[in-house]
Amino acid sequence: MLLIVGSITVIGCVLGGYVALGGHLEVLWQPFEFVIIVGAAIGAYMIANPITVLKKSGGAVISAIKGPRYNKQAFLELLSLLYTVFRLAKTKGMLALEQHVENPHDSAMFAQFPRFAKDHHAMTFLCDYLRLMTLGTENSFEVESLIDEELETHAAEEHMVSHALQTMADGMPALGIVAAVLGVIKTMGAITEPPEVLGHLIGGALVGTFLGVWLSYGFIAPIASAVANTHEAEMRYLHCIKAGLLAHLQGYPPAVSVEFARKALQSHVRPTFYEVEEATQKLQPV
Repeated sequence: MLLIVGSITVIGCVLGGYVALGGHLEVLWQPFEFVIIVGAAIGAYMIANPITVLKKSGGAVISAIKGPRYNKQAFLELLSLLYTVFRLAKTKGMLALEQHVENPHDSAMFAQFPRFAKDHHAMTFLCDYLRLMTLGTENSFEVESLIDEELETHAAEEHMVSHALQTMADGMPALGIVAAVLGVIKTMGAITEPPEVLGHLIGGALVGTFLGVWLSYGFIAPIASAVANTHEAEMRYLHCIKAGLLAHLQGYPPAVSVEFARKALQSHVRPTFYEVEEATQKLQPV
C-alpha cells in the first residue's frame, strides 16, 4: 500500500510542480520516447537475468506492494507451533516427532497451525532440521553452521530480483540519453523547419532524458529497495525457527527455547512474552 501511495506522490509532485511552473502536460506526451526507454530496459533485463529471476520478478513486485506476508499474529502462531514441537520432544522424546515430520500435511500437530501448514518453504525448512534431530544430530554448532549456509543461499536467491531491478534502474538514465540523442538526430533532419517546429522537436527529445531519470529514481529504484526490504522482513520467519531449534538443541525447556525464538523478531511484529505465554497455555497436547 505504501508503494502505491508513494508512487502517486511522486507522480503528483513532479507533474503538479511542472504544471504550477507553467508547463504544458501535452509536451510530455511522447509515447515513442517511452517505448524506446522502457522497451530497451525490459529487453536488457531479459538479457541480463536467468529465467528463474524473470519468473520471480512479477511476484516479487506484487509482494512488495502488499508488504511482508508475516504479521504479529503469524509470528505468534509460529512461536506456538515451536512450543508444541519442543514440548512433545521433551516429554516423549525426539522420535515422537518422526510421524509428524515424515507426513507433515497429515499431521494433527501441524493442522493446529493452518497458516504455517500452508507455507511450503517454512514447513520444509522446519521438518528438515527436525528430521536431522530425530536421526541423532545433537551438535548445535554443526546444525547452526548448516542452517546459516541454507539461509545465506536462500537470501542470495531472493535478493537476485532486487539486485536485477536495481541494475535496471541504474541503466534507465543512460537509456533516456539514448532516446534523447535519437530525438536530436530527428531534429537535425528537420533543421530547415521554422523555430516553433524545431522547439517542439527539441522539447520532445529532452523528454527522453527526463523520463529515463524520473522512471529510474522515482519508481524502479524504490521498487527494488521495497522488494529487498520485503524479502529481508520475511527472512525473519526462518531466523525465528533457527533460534528456537538451536536453543532446543542446547537443552533449554520449551518455554525458554521459544523465548530465544521470540527475541529474533523485529520489534514491530514481536509478540510480548505474556502474549506468547497466554497462547501456549491454550494449546492442546499432541
